Amino acid sequence: MDKPRYGLEVAIVLFLGLGRSAVYSILSIIEELTRPHQPLSQQTTVMNSSAVPDRPWLDLAYQISYIVFPLVQVLLVLYLLHLTHAHARRLIGFDLQRPGRDLAWGLGIAAGIGIPGLGIYLGARALGLNTNVSPANLAENWWTVPVLLGLAAMNGIVEEVTMLGYVLTRFADLGQRPWVGIVVSAVVRGAYHLYQGFGGAFGNLLMGLAFGWLYRRFGRVMPLVVAHTVLDIVSFVGYALAKPYLPWL
Repeated sequence: MDKPRYGLEVAIVLFLGLGRSAVYSILSIIEELTRPHQPLSQQTTVMNSSAVPDRPWLDLAYQISYIVFPLVQVLLVLYLLHLTHAHARRLIGFDLQRPGRDLAWGLGIAAGIGIPGLGIYLGARALGLNTNVSPANLAENWWTVPVLLGLAAMNGIVEEVTMLGYVLTRFADLGQRPWVGIVVSAVVRGAYHLYQGFGGAFGNLLMGLAFGWLYRRFGRVMPLVVAHTVLDIVSFVGYALAKPYLPWL
């Protein structure tokens, strides 16, 4: 494939998924900032909500679709990479060749990213630069925790395979220096979290820079999928379990 087509391919892939989310997120923060008589810090961003809470079986079907359909984007980017680089999953390290090491690195990265990230969020809230993020709002059912685990895993897989494995590989194919792809990927990552406020966007921008550097250093996306999944599990499941006992959450 000619180099100019790589750039077009990346643009198409992003605007089908996470790039489109970035545009909607920018529109969302504009709407939040322009609400009359309601500062950003007094607003709540609600995530992972029930679609039809009065019909659990149908709600579960909706939640499964929210998990499954974004994963099609992962199949797409792996297919596109496979067309130009054989063994795409092995190329980006999205496999189970080193499960123990990937898990250990992922847990360590999650701890190193999660604590500063929480500090950025709380600081942004104190400064009035972020909404109050409510990350888990499913109705209570037997499947609530499994669905939250599935959503966390889906986020980790979709974001890291796309924004690291795919985007950074294509920027390398374009002949760009590694830092260019890392910065672009991190900026897009921060942009599609703007709906949370400036703290969420800035925290994810920093996370994108760190993850990009780690991916370039170790050449495997799997530890970063693990790290992202663990961070979301703590946010989603931890919030859902703690909310009944901590009304201020």
